[in-house]
Amino acid sequence: MTFRAINKIKTINDPVYGFITIPSELVYDIMEHPWFQRLRRIKQLGLTNYVYPSAHHTRFQHALGAMHLMRQAVGVLRSKGIHISHEEAEGLSIAILLHDIGHGPFSHTLEQSIVKGLSHEDISDMFIAELDRLFDGRLELSRKIFRGAHEKKFLHQLVSSQLDMDRLDYLSRDSFFTGVAEGTINTDRIINMLTVCEDELVVESKGIYSIEKFIIARRLMYWQVYLHKAVLSADQMLVSILKRAKQLGETEKDIPATPAFRYFLTHDIGKQDFLTDPHCLERFALLDDFDVVTSIKLWMDHPDKVLSTLCRNLIHRKLFRMEIRNEAFENDYISRIREATSLKYGLDSEETSYFVCTDVVTNHAYNPRHDKILIRTGDGKLTDVAAASEQLDIAVLSTTVSKHLLSYPKDIKI
Repeated sequence: MTFRAINKIKTINDPVYGFITIPSELVYDIMEHPWFQRLRRIKQLGLTNYVYPSAHHTRFQHALGAMHLMRQAVGVLRSKGIHISHEEAEGLSIAILLHDIGHGPFSHTLEQSIVKGLSHEDISDMFIAELDRLFDGRLELSRKIFRGAHEKKFLHQLVSSQLDMDRLDYLSRDSFFTGVAEGTINTDRIINMLTVCEDELVVESKGIYSIEKFIIARRLMYWQVYLHKAVLSADQMLVSILKRAKQLGETEKDIPATPAFRYFLTHDIGKQDFLTDPHCLERFALLDDFDVVTSIKLWMDHPDKVLSTLCRNLIHRKLFRMEIRNEAFENDYISRIREATSLKYGLDSEETSYFVCTDVVTNHAYNPRHDKILIRTGDGKLTDVAAASEQLDIAVLSTTVSKHLLSYPKDIKI
């Protein structure tokens, strides 16, 4: 019997960038691993498709796109005399490919609902460490880059910073799939303006207008897409569903759900569990959007009135009203809405809290107190984009904007 070698250098057709090439056999093998394939079943934008119907793209697509941009960035930096070895280039590709592998179902929406005290970056690091073990230490360099432990600081900045390949891809991809043209950015121009000075990833002065556009696009995408009031309403309903399901699961232990999901519903899982239980990460790796949606459909007929009502409303897109204000809502106003909701639906005070919810969301397009976006001026000096920009008041764009939220059923009249 003869065996034919598998061609692992494949090309993928991407609607945003065209053809994306898998750069090495190691990258191919990582992509074929079930933990990475799971990202096909996690939507990039959670419930945003309730507002923008075409927003069904996945974390898998985003990871491939970010890897494609990373390879572009490596090529540009090398052409400018920045030394990046073959091993470092492959390490960068793997680090950005796996940067979101720790996301759970519905990405950011349920980040603290399924597992407490762990960010998706923390879980991504655990996955990368375990994959490094499974691939005989060949991901060690990638993990160093991902964690910011590599001696070359700019390598980590390409993966995680205010101008990284992650942000460049998700803005382009989310704009494309939502159809929101205000989020469109010129990734080619931005990447071609990148260089390295004093081990910092910086932008050449000619690229400042593209960076200004990038910052504005990010601000507009947050308020028009990521923090759209109907998206926030759907997100809040999903969080309330998981909160109620976990409450029932931890007391009754027999709540219907997929096996992987039931484990997290019936146990209060936190960081310590991941550190001490070697099977916890494996159980998490079985979770995706399908587990949650399937379970919610089962709960539409659950005897618990709170859970079944919330689930039916979400599945049928009967979203709650979402009020948004710059100032906090008056306690008296919230109390009257809660009283009216309790009376109409026959709920006690604790049950009403699942139907009337308050929250605060914040957004800043650029945060100069974090890692700055540096512009290299004509005389070689490095200047924060907020100071270098002549067209925009980036001081305003960098201000944290807070909005107060109040959601409740639309049939409640005050």
